[in-house]
Amino acid sequence: MTSRRTTPATAFHERESGGYPAADGAGKGLPYLLLAQEVHEFLCAEADLLDERRYEEWLELLTDDISYWVPMRRNVQFGRWDTENTRQGRDMNWFDEGKATLRLRIKQITSGVHWVEEPSPRVSRIISNVHAIRATPSLEDPEEVSVKYRILIYRNKLEDSTDIFAGKRDDVLRKVDGHWKICKRTMLLDQSVLLAATMPFVL
Repeated sequence: MTSRRTTPATAFHERESGGYPAADGAGKGLPYLLLAQEVHEFLCAEADLLDERRYEEWLELLTDDISYWVPMRRNVQFGRWDTENTRQGRDMNWFDEGKATLRLRIKQITSGVHWVEEPSPRVSRIISNVHAIRATPSLEDPEEVSVKYRILIYRNKLEDSTDIFAGKRDDVLRKVDGHWKICKRTMLLDQSVLLAATMPFVL
């Protein structure tokens, strides 16, 4: 019996031929790569606005019909993945917001009397693993884009109060007047119990 040694080149061809799923972007060409870079830049710029407390500018990145949903996570038995998250519009969630309520959150946080944000914490949002980009009507002329990625939020307050939030985001971006805006955001926070004393006004 002979064995076949799999070289990196052979493994690549196996993935391309259906033996393994190819990485996002593999074989999709320049339009995909350019769009992926554009989306990544947008997400990083959005993170900067929040980290720099430019909340009114951040609000302008949201469409009027924005759906911003962060479900609570449950500990479930193996295979019961469909019951792991609370349901949007039906159960209690960390966030289940539209633009009107997000605007009220910003009004509250910028009032100067929002005790959760006094003194103002230092926050860094790290965007990573941007993938699974799907565009309509086409990669060459996208009007709406869905994207998955990871986010890590580091928050420090006072001298020794530090919180870390990690999770997965699933966004839908829509082009409005030639600029990308967020029309849907779902974030899965990777903890079933909130370990921080308070939560950022958005994740």
